[in-house]
Formats: sequence, structure tokens, C-alpha cells
Amino acid sequence: MGRLVGVDLARALAVFGMYIVHIGPPLSATDGVGSWVRYLADGHSSVLFATLAGFSLMLIAGRREPKTGLASRQAKARITIRAVVLLALGTALTMEYGDVVILGFYGVYFLLSLPLLRLSAKTLAIIAAGLALVTPQLAYVLKMWLSGPVQQTVNTYDPLKSLSEVGVLDLLLTGLYPVITWMPFVIAGMALARLDLSATAVQRRLAALGATLTVTAYGLAVLLAGKDALRSMAEDGKPSSGSGAWSGGSGAVSGGSGAGPSGRGSGEQLVSSASDLLGAGPHTGTTFDIIGSVGVAILVIVGATVLIDRLPRLRRLAKPVIAVGTMSLTAYVGHFLAQSAWPASAAGTTRSWMPVLTYILGVSVFAAIWSRFFRRGPLEWLLHQASGLARRIR
Repeated sequence: MGRLVGVDLARALAVFGMYIVHIGPPLSATDGVGSWVRYLADGHSSVLFATLAGFSLMLIAGRREPKTGLASRQAKARITIRAVVLLALGTALTMEYGDVVILGFYGVYFLLSLPLLRLSAKTLAIIAAGLALVTPQLAYVLKMWLSGPVQQTVNTYDPLKSLSEVGVLDLLLTGLYPVITWMPFVIAGMALARLDLSATAVQRRLAALGATLTVTAYGLAVLLAGKDALRSMAEDGKPSSGSGAWSGGSGAVSGGSGAGPSGRGSGEQLVSSASDLLGAGPHTGTTFDIIGSVGVAILVIVGATVLIDRLPRLRRLAKPVIAVGTMSLTAYVGHFLAQSAWPASAAGTTRSWMPVLTYILGVSVFAAIWSRFFRRGPLEWLLHQASGLARRIR
């Protein structure tokens, strides 16, 4: 089966969205088209990557037809190894840069996805929808119950928390990308991978589904919670929950502390009252936020696939951009290194779009040159080599 180039293009768009949030000017410093670009990038970039992560899991486990027997066991072992590596790498980056990094969260997503690898698209979609409807309310109740002394006690004895800002409770419930409200994105991506995205009928149905989810979720949020339901709190240039994603940006949510030096922040998702559950702001983790964000992710993935399939000239012109999508992990970790070398490009330090454009151009040139000589990006190759140990499974 050939490589899904449209999916690579979608990954590249998520990388660029991440750069916009991490490096670009704050929403308050933009207007016109720039404000729309910034607003669309907030939150949606990281959600798109989480959805694509679920898609990628199925590429390992058997996309249209689940692997069985030895092949299935080896696929699960590959995913497990990748999960452990990402958890370790995420913890290391958080220790080094003092910001919350999504890599560790991805490791947990991968582990929890293992029992779902053989399910059909319909079953996966039902599970994702059920979680979207239930988990935000459950998360709100659990956060209230675990706040204060209980949370402090757990964190005191948490070895991960002693190493970095992200502990077990952060990964599962209180962090920027907690499992409890982010698994719907991953499972939705797994469901998409079970479908034939090259089929015109499937593309039409998915486009209609994505549009319906987006309009319904955000429309109901505005009706129920008022005009501020979709407002990004990053508009003052001080995202409270940070961002950072592998690979994906994020927006901010209500409340919390200021951002760290690179704009990734160290607060946590805050839904301060039950009425906030009716909103749909970036990274609020509400039902409307989850459903609307999944709708946007579906539209981007389907749109990228259709463009690549129908416009061969665009596919040729977009080769450097597509190459970025094939090495999104490298692009993500690389932007940490770049901001260390070029502090003036860090979030909150500029009101110019020039640093963002420089990063996008730089990563595109690098990816285009690298892909001419190598099949995988540098970090993708290392991850592939590590997960190759799964071949010893019998």
C-alpha cells in the first residue's frame, strides 16, 4: 500500500500551526487574516496531531485489516516500545526546558490504545463519541475530588513528578493534554485509518461529518455559553495553559499561570465552574471543544487528501511541505533547539510574523534536502530502530 501523502500534508500543516502558536505574535497583536490564522492554530494544531497519532497507530497495527498472530504481537510490541521512548523523551525535554511537553502524554495514549487495535471503524467511532460526551464531565468531578491534599499527596510520592513538571496525575487527568479528555482524538484517528480515504464516497461522507461536527459543536457552545464560548485566552499574549505538542501547538484556556519562556507554559486545564462545561474554547476539554476540534481535524485530513489526489501539480509543488510531515517528531524537537539558539524567536518576545515564516521556510528546506537522501527523518529513524526490537517477539 502506497504512502498516504495527504496525511503527510496534514501533519505538515499541524507542524506549521504549532510554530504559529509557539513562535508567532499573540492574538492581541494580530488583525485581519493574521488573527484568523492565529485563532485557528490555537488548540487545533495539537488536536490534529493527536488524531493523526491514532491514524499512525493503525498503520503499524494494520490499517484496513488488523494484523493477526505473530504480526499482531510484534505490532503491539513496536507500539509499546515507541510509547516508552516517547514517555522518556517527553520527561527529559520537560526537565531540560522546564515546560510541559506532549511527548509523554503520547506515550500513555499509545499504551491505552493497545486493546483497541483490532476494532472496526464503527466501533472506534462509537467509543470516541461516547468518551467525548462523558469524560469532560467526569474529569470535572474528579478534579474537584482530587484537588488540594489528595493531589499533593499523590504528587509527593510520584517519581515522574519529582523529575519534571508532569506526573501521573498530570498525564491522566490534570495536565495540558490529559488522557481522560484526549483519548477521543486518538481513537477518532484510529477510526479514520480503518476507512478508504481515497474513495470519493468516503471523502464526501467524512467532509459532511466534519462540517456537521464543527458547526454543531461550536454553534451550540455559542448559543448556550454566549459569545465568549470560543474565545482564546491567548489573545493577551500570555497563554495560561501553555502549548507544546508532538507535534502540535495549542492555545490557552481560562485561568492558570503565565507561559514559560518558550510559550509552552506550566499551568493546567481549568474549567472553574460547571457552566464552563458549555464552552468550547481551545484546550478547555469540554464536550463541545472535543467534538468541534475532531470536526476540524477531519476536515483538514480529508481536505489535504482530496487536494493531493485531485491536483497532481500541487503534489509536486508541495513536496518540501509534505517532507516536513514525514518527519514531524524531528520538526518538533528541532524547534526546541532552534529557540534555544535564537531566543528572540521564543513566544511572547515578538509581534512579527517573520520568525514564524523563518521557521517554516527553514524546516521545509531541511526536510526537502534530507528526504532526498534518507527515507526517514533523524529522530524518526532512531525511533524506528528502537521499535525494531519487536521483531524478536515470537
